[in-house]
Order: sequence, then C-alpha cells, then structure tokens
Amino acid sequence: MEKVIDEAKQGDTLTLDAKESNSKKLYLESYGCAMNFSDSEIVASILTEQGYNTTNSLEDADLVLVNTCSIRDKAEQTIRKRLEKYNAVKRSGNPKMKVGVLGCMAERLKEKFLEEEKIVDLVVGPDAYKDIPNLLKEVEEGRDAVNVILSKEETYGDISPVRLGGNGITAYVSITRGCDNMCTFCVVPFTRGRERSRDPHSIIAEVNDLAEKGYKEITLLGQNVDSYLWYGGGLKKDFKNASPMQQATATNFAQLLEMVTKAQPKMRIRFSTSNPQDMTEDVLHVMAKYDNICNHVHLPVQSGSTRILKEMNRQHTREEYIALIDKVREIIPDCAISQDMIVGFPTETEEDHKETLSLMEYVKYDFGYMYKYSERPGTMAARKLEDDVPEETKSRRLTEIVDLQQKHSAIRTAEFLGKTVTVLIEKESKKNKDEWSGRTEHNNVAVFPKSTYKPGDFVKVKVTDCTTATLIGEVVEHS
Repeated sequence: MEKVIDEAKQGDTLTLDAKESNSKKLYLESYGCAMNFSDSEIVASILTEQGYNTTNSLEDADLVLVNTCSIRDKAEQTIRKRLEKYNAVKRSGNPKMKVGVLGCMAERLKEKFLEEEKIVDLVVGPDAYKDIPNLLKEVEEGRDAVNVILSKEETYGDISPVRLGGNGITAYVSITRGCDNMCTFCVVPFTRGRERSRDPHSIIAEVNDLAEKGYKEITLLGQNVDSYLWYGGGLKKDFKNASPMQQATATNFAQLLEMVTKAQPKMRIRFSTSNPQDMTEDVLHVMAKYDNICNHVHLPVQSGSTRILKEMNRQHTREEYIALIDKVREIIPDCAISQDMIVGFPTETEEDHKETLSLMEYVKYDFGYMYKYSERPGTMAARKLEDDVPEETKSRRLTEIVDLQQKHSAIRTAEFLGKTVTVLIEKESKKNKDEWSGRTEHNNVAVFPKSTYKPGDFVKVKVTDCTTATLIGEVVEHS
C-alpha cells in the first residue's frame, strides 16, 4: 500500500521512436506504482534489442505485455478485464499475437494464468525480465513460458532503461528492489522478494546520462529508499555477515543522496518512498544542505493508532512517527510532508479511526494517498486476521479522512499566496492550452501563462491565487 498509485498514468502504453532495423511490434501497457513503470522501461530496452518497435495499436501487435500490480483488488480486476480484451482481439483478427503478463500479479497468479484459465502465453516475474528473449523462443515453439523466480541479486543496474513515453524532463532512477519490512497488509515482499540495493556507481552513471540527455529532475526510486545499503552486493539482511572492510566502506542512503546531488548540482533530486522506521536524521541534514534536493518527504504512516500499527507490523509507534515529523520540521522547516493512509484495517475501532484523524490534525499533511483496506491473498493479514470492518464503515471513514486531507491541503497551498516559487515547467496545462503546468520543489502543481517559456525551463512564479491543490500565478523571471 505504500507504493503510490498515480491514477492518471494507469494503463499508459509505451511509445518510442522506431528503430528501422526492427520489424516486430510490441504493445506494452503498465499499471501500478512508479516502480512498475520504471520496470516497463527496462523491458522495453531488452525487447528493442530483440527486434521490437512499440505500437499504440493493439490490433497490430505481435507481442502484447501488461505490467501488473497486486497492491489492491481493484488493480487486479482492471488487469483481468484488459486480458479479456487482448484475447478478444487475438481471436477476432490477430491469431499469431502473443500475450504476456509481467510484474507482481504475474508472480502471484502464475498457475491460474497459464494452466487454469489459459489466457496468456508467458508469465514473467519482476526479477526475470532478462529472460524474456528465452521465454519468447519457448512460446514460438508452442510451449507456455514462465519465469517468476525471485532473485537475491538482480537490480538491472547493467541495463540502460528506455524512457517511457516521458516528457524528456523528469525520470525515475531505481536504486533498490524488493522489501524486507513484511507489513501484514502488503504483498510486495512476496511478489518482489527480499531487499537488495544497486551499485551506487551504476546509479551515478545513469543520472549523469540523463543529465547529458537534457533531463532536469530525477526521482530516486525504491519500495523503501531510506533502507538503501550497498556493501559490494547482496541482501541487506546479510549485511551483518559482511567483512569488516565491506562494512566500513558501505554506502547508505544519505551518502548516496549526497553523491547524486554533488554529481549533478543543477538537477532537481527527489526520492520515494520513505519508511518511518528507516528514515535517519543524516538524510534530513543532507536535504537541508543542498538546494537542489526538493523539500518534500513522502512519509507513509498508514494509521494514527499504535495498536493498529502493531497489527500492521509497521515497526513504529504513533509517538515515534510524531517524533520523526517534529525532527523533519526542526531540520527542514519548510518541508512538505505527504502520507499514505489505510482505513478499515482488520479490528480497527472508532477510537483507532479518531486517532488517525487526530494525527492528521497534528501533522496537517500537504497531500496524501488514502485507501480502504482490501485483503490481498498471501499476506499475513489475509492469513491471520478477519476482514471484519463493514464496507459501509470503511467508506464513511475514508470520506472523513479524505475531507480532512482536502481541508489541510487547502491550508498548506494557501500558505504560498503572495510568495515566489521556483517551478520546473513540465507540460501544457490540461485545462488551458495557453498555460504551462509544472511543479515546485514542494511538489505543488503550478499553472501560469506560457509567454516565451518552454518545457524544461526553471522559472520563478509569483503565486496570486490557488485552489486546494494547485498554485496559480505569473512568471517573474527565469530561475
């Protein structure tokens, strides 16, 4: 649940410039969190070398892949409907088309897809993308193909990702894979495996390459970035067995963040997602030290009740979370803070819910991502806890949390009225073709008249008006 789902991007198809020597067509659709979209870039890079160009036409595709998400039941149901659509196209006019499922749902439902329902030709887990060429050969020879083995080493650090139909301005750079936290509601440890970190030198090389290509902002990405730890390779849980030299020369997240920041001082740096139990004070000091690190922390809490946090196996209490919030405010006074919240977790009482509301009142988050609990098969909560909060109660509590967050978002946004903020122009405003849209370092969306500026420009915008979530203003100068 900590993985933020950008609803506007769900179902995006990958589009790349065609390579003249390639003759086959790939249709690749992505769902889920930023990590899934980043993985699709890796898959595209691998398949480009296998003779595939991307297409937006499902009917013309030789190979259809859907990169899937298992984090919520709604996501899985959406993907099932898409698989029905693919197979309808296959039956009606494109019988040679091959259909494959990638990602978290692939790992979780491999037998169902291949053996019971027979709705796909290949199933590829998150750590097996390099094996896709071999799996395609199996399919071409008439056999179903599956590789969902979770790796202890794979980080894809040696593959230069093709950038997903992006704007050429912002990009994700993956730094970790997997997760060790074992939150009882979360399927990630079972679909993405144990936590391992990527060689910092390959990360710096990718960031430098993006800078050379004109990108202006990167987001360091992982299920839990603060847990990053490189000591020459291997799982984080095995660090205690590393040699004294490996331990002495290890790179943690604060050090990596500083390395990236110093390597490209003119690039904006973001990171996501943080875990309260793993965020250390040295990360905050690095953020405060460098102007190009954005003053925004996404800090999922999930519940304001210590009792529920314990049921979720969150490894932090309400009091410890508040202490961390206070430390963020102390070291970076103008830092924006956003949240993830789950309502209706098993056994949640009205008192637990009120504690969540009171925590929100204390923090007054800038924005947040809020969900009703949905049981995910295979998780500890599904095995050990009854989903006992009635659906209507979940819906009411979610409405109360969303309403409170909108109130706080309006307060936080209004604090920028009359101020001048630096905005990276990303695209044309959806509502007005005469305006640009971009984001501030605090992750606020800002819109303003186009004038002579262009996407990729940093501009200073004086804020003259705002909505709950958007700043409205005028450019006063190039930044």
